[in-house]
Amino acid sequence: MAFMSPLSSEGQKMEPALCDLKDPLINHAEGQLFLNEAFKIIVEEVLCKGTDVQQKVCEWREPDELARLLDLELRDAGEQQDRLLQRVRDVAKYSVKTSHPRFFNQQFAGVDYHSLAGRFLTEALNTNLFTYEVAPVFVLMETEVLRSLRQLVGWTEGDGIFCPGGSTSTVYAMNLARYRLFPEVKSQGLWALPRLAIFTSPESHYSVRKGAAFLGFGTDNVILVKVDERGHMIPEDLDEKIELSKSQGAVPFLVSCTAGTTVQGAFDPLDGIADVCDKHKLWLHVDAAWGGSVLFSKQHRHLMKGVDRANSVAWNLHKMLAAGLQCSALLLKDTTDLLKRCHSSNASYLFQQDKFYDVNLDIGDKSVQCGRKVDCLKLWLMWKAVGSSGLEQRVDKAFLLVRYLVDQMKKRDGFHLLSEPEFVNVCFWFIPPSLRGKEGNADYQNKLAKVAPTIKERMMKRGTLMVGYQPLGDKVNFFRVTVFSHLVSHKDMDFFLDEIERLGSDL
Repeated sequence: MAFMSPLSSEGQKMEPALCDLKDPLINHAEGQLFLNEAFKIIVEEVLCKGTDVQQKVCEWREPDELARLLDLELRDAGEQQDRLLQRVRDVAKYSVKTSHPRFFNQQFAGVDYHSLAGRFLTEALNTNLFTYEVAPVFVLMETEVLRSLRQLVGWTEGDGIFCPGGSTSTVYAMNLARYRLFPEVKSQGLWALPRLAIFTSPESHYSVRKGAAFLGFGTDNVILVKVDERGHMIPEDLDEKIELSKSQGAVPFLVSCTAGTTVQGAFDPLDGIADVCDKHKLWLHVDAAWGGSVLFSKQHRHLMKGVDRANSVAWNLHKMLAAGLQCSALLLKDTTDLLKRCHSSNASYLFQQDKFYDVNLDIGDKSVQCGRKVDCLKLWLMWKAVGSSGLEQRVDKAFLLVRYLVDQMKKRDGFHLLSEPEFVNVCFWFIPPSLRGKEGNADYQNKLAKVAPTIKERMMKRGTLMVGYQPLGDKVNFFRVTVFSHLVSHKDMDFFLDEIERLGSDL
């Protein structure tokens, strides 16, 4: 893999300075040279070694040792450039290589180089996405990207905004749903409101409960709806829970369902849930942070049938599409400017109404933030590069890799699936030889619960692999591997199984 520094032209040495501005602490030519050398280290350590299967996923160090190696203390005097470049190399060396083909630990992985170029450009431009005058390119770009995403949902009109993460998108949706029902909350606060109830499943993301606490609803007013054995919300129980809540004096106002649950990858039945929401006139929010990207695939978009009936959708493009952290869109069906009416404060030093251009292009009052990072460029550039068809191929490839992994698991002893995967989450136990055939023993579950944490510790300390584990309900610790990076191959799937066996065979 060959990369050229963005600060050089055809590999030639830079001119000493690019401008006449003087920095009292550092010569600009020296600063630019440092950036050039630092970029070379980033390319070598993160993008070359960090994607090479012959290299480690991580260089594990205990916290005290790591702190000593990094020399984290900040001092009065500055350091020389060569020492600073070593700092860059150390940070890269001891950080987890999330672009590595054998990093399966979280729902972000891999690297798209077009998106990464967009991320570099975003950082270099260092602008704030709140007014057209300081971010004209990105105001127009975000508008177009959000429009294209809404089309995939099935909406020809609507609104939206990029948020700092899927959790924030869900909190925004909760705030908007409350404001639509009780607009007086913006000026009068919570004291004027009845007790409001939110409905979600026990397998939904924890942001629903965090949001309820943050916005003042209270976690006791998050009502959990039953799920089936695969983790899908049951619409009939939702209807019963809403009726019960009403009878107890609460005011139901929002249902948050999930398209791709974090652990099992379950897709709630959106049409059935939408029927219940229509019946009770509730806001339907779809947390598609994980599963939303199936909308690019003609083969798999059926998993989100009924999403067009939602009021809001949260979608993290930095997950399955590898757009890079973070790239989280909140999409709205609303066409009444609800987002701005709910969040605006009309700061006169930013949002003057007598500007020489269309002030509707000043979108900052849609957000509760003032400073808002540009998150649309990395997705736009990647989308431009590969097109919708290329993104569809990535989604379809992920499903094929999961099918291959599951088929290979079934050919080996010791791998036991929780259930057939619906999405690209594969949840399984590894049963070491010492526990096979002993499922009826009284201490079997306790011993099995220790297997995944032990294997996880071993893989981390060897640096060969990273995959997550967790319990779920009455199920003891099991592994959850999410397969979606377009850098992953069948060989990586084979290595994954081999390594789990190797690390756990003596347990």
